[in-house]
Amino acid sequence: MRIGVPKEVKDQEYRVGLTPDGARILVERGHAVVIESTAGEGSGFGDEAYLAAGAQVVGRESIFGGNDLVVKVKDPTEDEVALLGRDQVLYTYLHLAAAPELTAKLLDCEVRTIAYETIQNEDGSFPVLAPMSEVAGRLATQIGVTLLQKNRGGKGLLVGGVPGVMRGRVTVVGGGIVGINALRVAHALGAEVDVLDIDLRRLAYIYDIFHGELNTLFSNPFNIERSVLESDLVIGAVYTHGRRAPTLVTEQMVKKMETGSVVVDVAVDQGGCVETIRPTTHSDPVYKLHDVIHYGVSNMPGAVPRTSTFALTNATFPFIEAIAQFGVEAAIRADPALAKGVNTWDGHLVCEGVGESLGLPWESIEKFFH
Repeated sequence: MRIGVPKEVKDQEYRVGLTPDGARILVERGHAVVIESTAGEGSGFGDEAYLAAGAQVVGRESIFGGNDLVVKVKDPTEDEVALLGRDQVLYTYLHLAAAPELTAKLLDCEVRTIAYETIQNEDGSFPVLAPMSEVAGRLATQIGVTLLQKNRGGKGLLVGGVPGVMRGRVTVVGGGIVGINALRVAHALGAEVDVLDIDLRRLAYIYDIFHGELNTLFSNPFNIERSVLESDLVIGAVYTHGRRAPTLVTEQMVKKMETGSVVVDVAVDQGGCVETIRPTTHSDPVYKLHDVIHYGVSNMPGAVPRTSTFALTNATFPFIEAIAQFGVEAAIRADPALAKGVNTWDGHLVCEGVGESLGLPWESIEKFFH
């Protein structure tokens, strides 16, 4: 199989879809790997490392056309989609539930897409989404508490406080992988922490691992509002399989927050769970609305690409190996988790969550296998 790895072009996106070690393994197994020149530099991998691994280093025009499998990190741009076609497989983060235009373009070009974020194990876990959720969750608190500084536009609060002074309060909406990692940092900094979720078993687990040192609250509109209004930093950490994130923190809640408070919505790439959030970039990461600082960068882990690339490729590579060895159809048939990752197939939408979020008809991927 011929595998292409382009350079990411999103604003300050320095991750890369394949490490030199991964390229070496694939080449040794008889596959051709072509990588765009300088694609790995942002993560610390020069072209020479890929050449030493047996990969071909080429210009951008050779990355998309002619490759059976295209491995990326972020969703493709309009120019990249135009270079994709039928029988090719695109393997990357897509977040189509909040991207109707991209969905339409991918259906039109009839490319087969597998989204990292919808690959799901039988136990409900998301093996490829998890490592970037861990990074994003930790960054969310790290960035949020920095934005609370007066010189960054915040209210001038140290969340851990000092003796004789109240601690700051952090609310995390969602107790999944993003949420629990945001909690770890907030708790370690000494903040007063609330976490909200609808899964009581998850809340019990969180209560236990933090020895009851934070507030675990059932997620309903009343508890959310009380926590948000009392908080200095609110972190959105909600994810549902393939679907647009539900709006849980309303604009009216945000309006009532204190001046200089901060909102960081990690769910922004799925539409966001805070009503007032909109996507931002690393170059222009924040905006103020109702005197509250909003941070909506949709590729947060791109800020720490060395860590993120290793963490991501640890999770993505076993699926790349399976697709390369057996072909995409056989790999999907053999692995129900990978089958759930398929979003589009030969011009058809095959992800239930995306279809429901966008109001589009969808079909089961099994229908296309004979």
